[in-house]
Amino acid sequence: MSPLDNFKFNADGLIPAIIQDHQNGEVLMMAWMNRESLERTIETGRCTYWSRSRQSFWVKGETSGHVQHVKRIAVDCDQDTLLIQVEQVGAACHENYRSCFFRDVAEGELKINAERVAE
Repeated sequence: MSPLDNFKFNADGLIPAIIQDHQNGEVLMMAWMNRESLERTIETGRCTYWSRSRQSFWVKGETSGHVQHVKRIAVDCDQDTLLIQVEQVGAACHENYRSCFFRDVAEGELKINAERVAE
């Protein structure tokens, strides 16, 4: 029996994965995984996700070069959400920001946080 057998995937066979910088704890992104993408991630040490829109796997950095090297995979107490700590190379966001969470709600507006620009 695999530990993954206890994970609670949703009705579509997916589980949310929160991706976090392993050094400073910054939340970089959220993506979906199915069991096979999680298994591929464990086997390769590179984050592999399931694209709901394309209905296919995607390996982070496959085309951009902005790869994620897995340092730790944890599951929450309900076993329905993953926390994956990574070494992020380049931007995590497809809009070339360090984090997908580059917009802050401030003073009733959305403002881009300049600190989240990719290094």
